[in-house]
Amino acid sequence: MKNKSANADIQQISTDLKRVVEGEVKFDSFSRHLYSTDASIYQMLPIGVVLPKSKDDVIATIELAHKYQVSILPRGGGTSLAGSTVGNSIVLDFSKYMRNVIDLNQEKKSVTVQPGIIIDELNHYLSSHNLLFAPDPSSSNRGNIGGALGNNSCGAHSIRWGKTSDNVEKIESILSDGSIANLSTVKIDQLTQSDNQSNPITSISAKLHQIGLEHSVEIDSRYPKIMRRVSGYNLDQLIGSDELNLAKFVIGSEGTLLTITEAELKLVDKPKYKGLAVIHFDSLIASMEATVSILELDPSAVEHVGEIILDEARKHNEYKKLMDFVDGHPNSLLIVEFTGDSEHELQGHLDKLKWKMSSSKLGYHTTIIVDEAEQAKVWAVRRAGLGLMMNVVGDAKPLPFVEDTAVEPHLLPQFVKRFDEILHNFGTEAGYYGHASVGCLHIRPLINLKESIGVQQLHDIADEISSLVLEYGGSISGEHGDGLVRSPFLEKMFGAEIMDAFAQVKHIFDPQGIMNPGKITNPSPVTSNLRAMPLASTKVKETAISFHREGGINSAIEMCNGQGACRKVTSGTMCPSFMATRDEEHSTRGRANALRTIITGGLPLDLNNEFQNEGNYGPVFKL
Repeated sequence: MKNKSANADIQQISTDLKRVVEGEVKFDSFSRHLYSTDASIYQMLPIGVVLPKSKDDVIATIELAHKYQVSILPRGGGTSLAGSTVGNSIVLDFSKYMRNVIDLNQEKKSVTVQPGIIIDELNHYLSSHNLLFAPDPSSSNRGNIGGALGNNSCGAHSIRWGKTSDNVEKIESILSDGSIANLSTVKIDQLTQSDNQSNPITSISAKLHQIGLEHSVEIDSRYPKIMRRVSGYNLDQLIGSDELNLAKFVIGSEGTLLTITEAELKLVDKPKYKGLAVIHFDSLIASMEATVSILELDPSAVEHVGEIILDEARKHNEYKKLMDFVDGHPNSLLIVEFTGDSEHELQGHLDKLKWKMSSSKLGYHTTIIVDEAEQAKVWAVRRAGLGLMMNVVGDAKPLPFVEDTAVEPHLLPQFVKRFDEILHNFGTEAGYYGHASVGCLHIRPLINLKESIGVQQLHDIADEISSLVLEYGGSISGEHGDGLVRSPFLEKMFGAEIMDAFAQVKHIFDPQGIMNPGKITNPSPVTSNLRAMPLASTKVKETAISFHREGGINSAIEMCNGQGACRKVTSGTMCPSFMATRDEEHSTRGRANALRTIITGGLPLDLNNEFQNEGNYGPVFKL
């Protein structure tokens, strides 16, 4: 869909929205720029931002977007690494108001929530009931449930509990015309009954079933036979079953089909006892070779932490004090978790692993940790991987664009070796971390996007790596989604017939094409809409603070990669203003975003004149 916002009266849209929406409506240039980025390498200026307080607000916003033929983009914490949550659209930010628990059914082990609730907030609530929402991406302390649903997030424990789509029962959603759609399971044999044809959900299900019938051979052939495939739409759920769960089908569709307003989630019992074995390796390949042997022991997690993260953690005061579990200077660590119903059972698992590593001469040291507080330190370092990697000094940064590949775990040693060879041919290297248990490593090549050669490298590396992934029968996305960064390579992965089926699915749910366009179907080139970064030659007026430690104000601004760690609310003290208001402009990311936009010319330097009528934000940025 070609967005018609350029032809629409944006001021009129804003005025109309303010008449019908109880929540906040922000169409000023400052707010629009704050929402123009996420945790990815992309930037797209939205039409405006709506912070809905209710389902009625969501319906009213979508109905107006439908009327004016402008697009809608559902968003939570803005932590997408693929550019799924940026676009020239009206952004629906659920994270401030629509973040409540609606119902908890302990007997059924399910909970119904709004999409804006943070994953860790939900699990804190569930903890007193000894229940857990299992998917645990590293961004769980700021990532919203809605983002996990849109992305089909997974996390460290997917080997035990699967993807988000495996942990969803029902969904309440709003279609692109503003109508409500409650999605759950339907029986295939009921789809052809004449008395059901007037039901819009039955009609959608019947059309999807027909797509499955028409393309079953190609679906079976093209979809990789691995657990960690989140690329494209879930057409593989349309074949081989006598029922269709529409809720599970739309998970991972990145807001391109509908907008979720409530979700009933499946819960699991919290493990009674947990323990870690941290295995040290002298090389990346050695750690990958050990993974297969470790998986034979049925761990609940096997996580990889690479050399760059370990080196940066030692330089960072907050994480340096957590590194007691590291022996020497390993190239790689594998963090292996086991669970048990008793301390004795848990210790047996850990002892068996330690013996296996020693007898097989895998790794040079194994640290066993059963103390809960000490385990938390290990997980804190692992989850800080993205932020620590971005502390690398220089214009070349470890960027997320081929960071989500997934192959069978036993293929990781060969796959990683080939991956490294490709990067070497381009004169660069990468940082490594991720989910070794399921063959999904987050590999981030160092690229300098300030230079045209870096932009070309990004394109060429992405193209070669996508070919490598397919050679190994894998998926170009294992949990982060397609977004702007991987959608251009979906046709290579799935072929023309499946891409045509994707277009049919898109049309069934969103005939006017107003739901988060440009993701999965009709993508732009991978190097379009790249985030503007300050150049070394960019001149700014003298600042009151020197920023000498960071290498100047430009470098200080670039240290914010958009991951949104400053939006966490369940631990620590950063960022206190965001914790109080839940407003993006009061987060550290929001301030850095504003500064970067000013310096790159997106907003005027005369802050006092620009913002006195837009919330008096100017004094915040007097540096």
